Amino acid sequence: MAGRAADSTVLAGARVVLPTGTVENGRVTVESTRISGSAPEDARIVDLTGHWVVPGFVDMHNHGGGGASFTSGTVDEVLHGIRTHREHGTTTLVASTVTGEMDFLARRAGILSELVEQGDLAGIHFEGPFISPCRKGAHSEALLRDPDPAEVRKLMDAARGTARMFTLATELPGGIDSVRLLAEHGIIAAIGHTDATYEQTVEAIDAGATVATHLFNAMPPLAHREPGPIAALLEDDRITVELINDGTHLHPAILELAYHHKGAGRVALITDAMDAAGFGDGQYQLGPLAVSVTDGVARLVEGGSIAGSTLTLDTAFRRAVTIDRIPVEGVVRSISANPARLLGVDDRVGSLEPGKDADLVVLDEDFVLAGVMRKGEWIIEPKTA
Repeated sequence: MAGRAADSTVLAGARVVLPTGTVENGRVTVESTRISGSAPEDARIVDLTGHWVVPGFVDMHNHGGGGASFTSGTVDEVLHGIRTHREHGTTTLVASTVTGEMDFLARRAGILSELVEQGDLAGIHFEGPFISPCRKGAHSEALLRDPDPAEVRKLMDAARGTARMFTLATELPGGIDSVRLLAEHGIIAAIGHTDATYEQTVEAIDAGATVATHLFNAMPPLAHREPGPIAALLEDDRITVELINDGTHLHPAILELAYHHKGAGRVALITDAMDAAGFGDGQYQLGPLAVSVTDGVARLVEGGSIAGSTLTLDTAFRRAVTIDRIPVEGVVRSISANPARLLGVDDRVGSLEPGKDADLVVLDEDFVLAGVMRKGEWIIEPKTA
């Protein structure tokens, strides 16, 4: 059952994960759309004993879901995809594009920017076309181009202030100048789909890059004589690394390696989801490329490259705690607080603190999603005794 909570609601009895740690038998008070520091005497009490209450998830890299594409779908289709991810706990979401013609991407930015302006999306992430043909993954090589700052600015302008991140192969001509341009405008320059050397990656970080797009994927592997981008991205505290924790993109030992070197404060768990997330196996399109999804794994029909994921963040959370043995507090930082900080929305979301939006997720004792609230409204209302 979904709907607006009473004007004052107290979620009581759960383990509540706050920025300062986990509170046993904790309480979260919701006043209208926000978290409150106190509750009136007539507040509705919801007993969540045996559950966890954590902040709503923040996904900064997502191409679609529920059968709908953020890269090419209509406004209604995009809204359907957003709703699908909300039902899996993602209360704040950035829409990611894929490589396309520049004019098409500019038009797409115009459509998505309207959804940002009305509060449905938290921003736009341009993944491509400024990436390496050597590490293109599920991007059309024919449409790739060097990161010319003038063309980067064209997409920035088309997004009307809603662009939050660009993924760049910063070793390409214009890459460093594009990083500087983005940094000057407060937009995340993310290093990804790159064939850069260690030294070239360090140069990009010094120029202002702050994120590694899906670390380990679509970049040269770590090697003892040619450490490549992975070593540079892991060792530098200025970089937050995206990780896709679906069991396909990364071996658990690699995820543990990233957490060991970065710490939970410099990891952002993402989905990199495409249309099939929350929908099912079948045939799909990712930009101009045909994708086949079998047993939940998305691959290009031509060539077999992994093509995004079918992941939702509730599954990423559960895997991180139960399989990867990351402490719950660390997972919360990686899936909520860190991406909120990077996106510049941590004044409103990303943690359970008075004054912030009442965006939260209820998990049962096995970390299975049991409830989702966004701005004080139950998207999925937890079943209580």
